[in-house]
Amino acid sequence: MFSGIVETTAQVGQAQAHGELVRIVVERPKSFDDLGIGDSICVDGVCLTIEEFDAKQMRFALGPETLKVTGWTQASVLNRAVNLERSLRLQDRIHGHLVTGHVDTTGVISELERLSDSLSLKVEYAAAFAPYIWAKGSATINGVSLTINEATAKWFTVGLIPETLKRTNLGVLRVGDKVNLEIDNMARGLVNWARLQESAK
Repeated sequence: MFSGIVETTAQVGQAQAHGELVRIVVERPKSFDDLGIGDSICVDGVCLTIEEFDAKQMRFALGPETLKVTGWTQASVLNRAVNLERSLRLQDRIHGHLVTGHVDTTGVISELERLSDSLSLKVEYAAAFAPYIWAKGSATINGVSLTINEATAKWFTVGLIPETLKRTNLGVLRVGDKVNLEIDNMARGLVNWARLQESAK
């Protein structure tokens, strides 16, 4: 479980296909000084398990489901700058919202508006996820917990403050770029409960 408050970014230095898997090697940030084999790291919104690590790098395996949902390929992840967050400790403050690292779908950046110190993003997404997206709700973009400003059944907008732009890879996004989206898990539960109540009538 994660908070959606990205700690830092790092580069994918290697990507190799192994059967149905793609294994990636990511630079290890100096601040990640408490790692263990089997630990979970949120990588651009995807919960991945550390297979191996040393002082300079971490290795993860991307399974078939991850590759299908994100659209990642061996070529597309190589040299990508990714957002990183270690999993929460039970005593941690949750500054964003609870994030599972299980990407639901992808979205596309359709508009960018650069202001003096901030950036507004408009993200188009599949209409099937419209019940989970509403103004002032939460969504995760590439692992970053964000508040939705405006929403329709086809798109939503978010605002990025200077700290988010400095700490994450969202500031380098361009129109047409694809991003990983995770819907708010509480919204998922609420919508599911409402649907069950409706079907029981």
